[in-house]
Amino acid sequence: MILDDYQKRVDQLFEQVKTTQRENIITAGKMIADTIEAGGNIYLGGICHSIEMDLFNRGGGPAFYRTFHWNLDVKSDARQRDRSDMDLDMEGLGAYVLKASTIRPGDILFVGSVSGRTKSVVDLAWEAKKMGIKVIAMSSMSYAQSVGPVHSSGKKLYEFVDLTLDNCAPAAEAMLDVEGVEAKFAAASGLASSYILWSVTAVVLDELKSRGKTPLLLKSANYPGGPEYNKNEVYPHYEEFGW
Repeated sequence: MILDDYQKRVDQLFEQVKTTQRENIITAGKMIADTIEAGGNIYLGGICHSIEMDLFNRGGGPAFYRTFHWNLDVKSDARQRDRSDMDLDMEGLGAYVLKASTIRPGDILFVGSVSGRTKSVVDLAWEAKKMGIKVIAMSSMSYAQSVGPVHSSGKKLYEFVDLTLDNCAPAAEAMLDVEGVEAKFAAASGLASSYILWSVTAVVLDELKSRGKTPLLLKSANYPGGPEYNKNEVYPHYEEFGW
């Protein structure tokens, strides 16, 4: 059954992450702990179709992860016309986005691009580095090393960020051949990225505990007592201490 083949392939994916990314995961966790200890904030940008939301405001997770999402809302409802003769490149918008946010030099910003070359993501990371922000990227090294850059810097994420966490997805993302189907089946990056992020968080918890800064973990908002605990204990603690 395809089900069995899929589950076997997922097991292989997780084992690959475990054996190849342990050092990077530990490094990322220590970077986060160091940043928190120094009074910095930790921001999760968009990762693999919003897989970062698996760690934001979740039961069993910390409050110190904050989302970094943005949307440029432009009202322009005139009739549609051909604009192919115009320069519509939005590169450089990342600088505006960062300046409009609460981020500061020394903070950590997670970004994600499976190919490592998504122009808007590279642009954001590039501008963040110029501002003195530490950038951790979630990418597939197999994918990133098989494609060329599209940003004007000539760089892909892994070539300039502080740390790259390899989600071990194959080039072009899908990971399973299915007989009689031309394209491969099942995206790898979301599963692996969530696994990596929770693994990094485990390291952060260990590190902060060893430094006498045990963070309060959120309880499920749908379980009795959970909302009250989060509201009265966890979030006030985060606002005061940052962890």
